[in-house]
Amino acid sequence: MTSPAVSRPPATLLIAWRQLLRDWRAGELRLLMLAVALAVAALCAVAFLSDRLDQGLRRDAAQLLGGDAVVASDQPTPQPLVSLAAELKLTGVRSATFASMARADEAQGGESRLVAVKAVGSGYPLRGRIALREALPGRGGAPAPGEAWVDAAVADGLGLKLGDTLLLGDARLRLAALIATEPDRGAGFMNFAPRVMLSESDLEATHLVQPASRITYRLALVPGPGAAPDAVKKFVTSAEQLVGETQLRGVRLESLESGRPEMRQTLDRAARFLRLVAMLSALLAAVAVGLAARDFAARHLDDCAMLRVLGQPQRRIAWAYGLEFLLAGLAASGAGVLGGLALHQVFVSLLAGLIDVSLPPPSIWPALLGLGLGLSLLLGFGLPPVLQLAAVPPLRVIRRDLGAPKAGSLLVLGAGVAGLAAILVVLAGDLKLGAIAAAGFAGAVLLFALLAWAAVWLLRRLVPVNVSGAGLPRWLLLATRQVAARPGFAVMQVASLAVGLLALALLVLLRTDLIDSWRRATPAAAPDRFVINIQPDQGEDFRKVLKDAGVAGFDWYPMIRGRLTTINGEAVQAGRFADERAQRLAEREFNLSHAADVPAHNQIVAGRWGGARPGEMGLSVEEGLAKNLGLKLGDQLAFDIGGQPVQGRITSLRKVDWSSMRVNFFVLFEAAALPELPSTQIAAYRTPAGAKLDRELARRFPNLTVIDVSAQLNQVQGVLDQVIQAVQFLFGFTLATGLVVLLAAVGSTREARTREFALMRALGAPSSLLARVQRAELLGVGALAGLLAGGVALVLAALLAHFVFEFDWQIKPWVPLVGAACGALLAWSAGWWSLRGVLQRPVVQTLREAQAE
Repeated sequence: MTSPAVSRPPATLLIAWRQLLRDWRAGELRLLMLAVALAVAALCAVAFLSDRLDQGLRRDAAQLLGGDAVVASDQPTPQPLVSLAAELKLTGVRSATFASMARADEAQGGESRLVAVKAVGSGYPLRGRIALREALPGRGGAPAPGEAWVDAAVADGLGLKLGDTLLLGDARLRLAALIATEPDRGAGFMNFAPRVMLSESDLEATHLVQPASRITYRLALVPGPGAAPDAVKKFVTSAEQLVGETQLRGVRLESLESGRPEMRQTLDRAARFLRLVAMLSALLAAVAVGLAARDFAARHLDDCAMLRVLGQPQRRIAWAYGLEFLLAGLAASGAGVLGGLALHQVFVSLLAGLIDVSLPPPSIWPALLGLGLGLSLLLGFGLPPVLQLAAVPPLRVIRRDLGAPKAGSLLVLGAGVAGLAAILVVLAGDLKLGAIAAAGFAGAVLLFALLAWAAVWLLRRLVPVNVSGAGLPRWLLLATRQVAARPGFAVMQVASLAVGLLALALLVLLRTDLIDSWRRATPAAAPDRFVINIQPDQGEDFRKVLKDAGVAGFDWYPMIRGRLTTINGEAVQAGRFADERAQRLAEREFNLSHAADVPAHNQIVAGRWGGARPGEMGLSVEEGLAKNLGLKLGDQLAFDIGGQPVQGRITSLRKVDWSSMRVNFFVLFEAAALPELPSTQIAAYRTPAGAKLDRELARRFPNLTVIDVSAQLNQVQGVLDQVIQAVQFLFGFTLATGLVVLLAAVGSTREARTREFALMRALGAPSSLLARVQRAELLGVGALAGLLAGGVALVLAALLAHFVFEFDWQIKPWVPLVGAACGALLAWSAGWWSLRGVLQRPVVQTLREAQAE
């Protein structure tokens, strides 16, 4: 006789799949999966866009360098470095830059002008292009042999027009184009002089290159056909080693990271901010997923208790929910990646209308990062509350308590926190940024929880026991007692809301101060002219010319040329310094000056201005020079100034921003006047629009050297504006997405509040009273969370500003108050949106829905 077939229970994976479909149709997983999808979409949109922007910005900023790497030297590029570049299949273009005098022939007035000559080789420029203001037909790329391209200031100063002859040394060149912008302009002082560009083949005919000539030779390099992706990086590393081993003097290696400090600082700060945006998106997602999963677990307590009664083991239940969450995480993360890709394409099209830039295609890592983030958040922060369902006792059918978290779920939660911390470090791309953000937020969560618990404890002590004799409005008393009666719920709500508000507050604070620091560095009204060689008897007339031309304000300082001779009585010799830059500083003359007060755009970082003893001269030294030369407060320095020995003691160190386009000096004498020392004046000002000031100065003061930096200033400000627009765009998008995720997290407490309101309405509480209670509770919780978030945001923003972004930070005491107001408004808005229908439904319907859930 055949025994009847024994029906086997379905496989765990099949159970998980059925649960997923059932919970999705019932709406149980929609909020949780929506939170994950939104978070991944936000992260991927930011990551895709920041990836493409970072590639594009670095590519375009490389135009300021002229290549991906540059070898600069005082002599023609050493052959070992040329051979190394050829071995790595790098394409190179040579150029030579030096100062000289350009002239017009006698038939056109015979005027002369100090210019910065640049001879360029075939293929110039490797990065970017030369924009021409005016040109003879068919001109483009680079000057042809026999031609010269010049800045407009050269043509104006010499009275030349296109097609005229320009004399440079012994060469006669045809003026073929006026330069508007030029890549790799450089930041050297002589490069601030107006440009004359010619072909490298014409350089010998000028006879300007002599054995003692001061010329800067540059070899710009980019990957050539067949070059490896990391060929430039290998060249820089090997070249630095070769220079060190063979002790090639006067050779410098420049790259985007090392050669242009004014752009490197801007781009590094922008990249760090973009990474911080992605990190904060992940933190917001953790808040939303954790709260949504808690709500999901609360809804399934009865189901799991019934499964336990029917004999299902804990392990099987745990595996089923774990697989269900894995499947949900894959689906939500995949949808988020696709959504982020689509969103980023939409915003790229909008951004292209603002920024004239062709972005490179995105890489694959943002998609992988989004998938990893979604799964980590869902399994790490969503699974722990759900794993508690497997441990629900069968008595749950009768009793309604869940019990304490089990070790298994706590272990998963710990793994989730560790995983999120690892993701934050990866997103940061910088150990310091990742450590400050991860440790700061971990500490903030604990601090928020402790302070929230203390606030609830204090509230419970202050809330009167006798309701009728409290002397408080009934709605306020009920709201405070409701919060005090559920301390765990209140602590969780305050802590989670505070973490979300902290992320948003950090974005607002750092974005504002970061952009302000960039704007202060090169403001729109920054000087575009420097004038040197102003003689003392020309000062009054010169200032009058500026005033008549409409120049409102300008820098005006004496300039003294002096050589450092002794430090604390010991003769200064280049050989005593190991650092090459220190050796160059020891061999050169300094531009010195004196002032009665510290310049407004300089900052004293050590000592104090005017701290000299009676009878001695005080000196203020730039902190970078002091570091290179090993100088400290109290050191005695001696200078040879025009044959006169002058001594002084260092009384202060100054921080100088060399990219500020202002007049700055390495060393300042702390004195209002030094009439016994030979000096000239230097001025810096912004030329009024439409003014012909350069020509007027050249006519009135032929000895002056007017240095036009407008082209370089416009170039730097153009890239800066591009970076700022990108940062503002990403900030606005992430801020909006963060608010959506945060509102979803706040609204995830809807079910618990629904049950409470249903009971209170059944006991006769009117809807108007419940609305006041709800409003008071949400405003109070939100205000407390915002106050805590604002205070911690000040601390974290100060740490990030000082140690990561490296800009000055000023305390803003109003931030916690604004945070409290924003937190109250946000919490009330989310609560009103989630509970607006509960208070309007019949009591019986609300009770039935609450019981069913």
